[in-house]
Amino acid sequence: MYNTITTELKDGILEITINRPDKMNALNQEVMRELALAIDEVYKNKAVKSALITGSGPKAFIAGADISEFLTLSPEQGTELAKRGHVIFQRIEDSHKPIAAAVNGFALGGGCELAMACHFRVASDNAKFGQPEVNLGIIPGYGGTQRLVQLVGKGKALELMMTADMIGAEEAHRLGLVNHVTNAEELLPKTRSILQKIHTKAPVAIAKVIKCVNNYFVWDMNGFETEIAEFGSCFGTKDLQEGAAAFMEKRQANFRGE
Repeated sequence: MYNTITTELKDGILEITINRPDKMNALNQEVMRELALAIDEVYKNKAVKSALITGSGPKAFIAGADISEFLTLSPEQGTELAKRGHVIFQRIEDSHKPIAAAVNGFALGGGCELAMACHFRVASDNAKFGQPEVNLGIIPGYGGTQRLVQLVGKGKALELMMTADMIGAEEAHRLGLVNHVTNAEELLPKTRSILQKIHTKAPVAIAKVIKCVNNYFVWDMNGFETEIAEFGSCFGTKDLQEGAAAFMEKRQANFRGE
């Protein structure tokens, strides 16, 4: 089905691997098209409870975009390229099911932007993050100028994007860009373990948490009002009835996502 990515559904987790190791898993238009299809499966397949995005091989998560595709683009084509990337990455960020990035090696340019679009990030200790686009005379085009500010703050985001400096996993963790740092062997198990823990919670509530948090960053939305409305709507769900009953009966809840 795919040429540039692989997918595997395991224990409710759809593992999506960018599979161009000879190109350091660089994003090209085919990767983006296939990634969009994989994200569609996250949305539509009821067997998928969450997703994990990683890169093939030990060297790179995604080492940026495929620059060879940039050389012939007009300003109008460049604008369309960015629009398509924004749509795909926004679908990742807005997914009602959690999507995690397991960052192995280099996460540069579009790779860093893809990781930031995920709901949380786990990095191997050899991971490197950066937005080096100014070295090429361009700027981040898949949401990097916005999401990096959200995660690390304005001053540090501006410094990283204007200097094109790379940072290691430990500094990324200190800045809040990644949630956890592990060795390479524990990267996928650690990421899976977090997702599996989320699987034990109420799916409807998880989706509402994602929506409320994302609305904090939407300029024309009031996140507090969203929280009030979504909190209230929980009282019409079977998940709340099950969760409350399980609590009272001192047993494990069996949520159905209803």
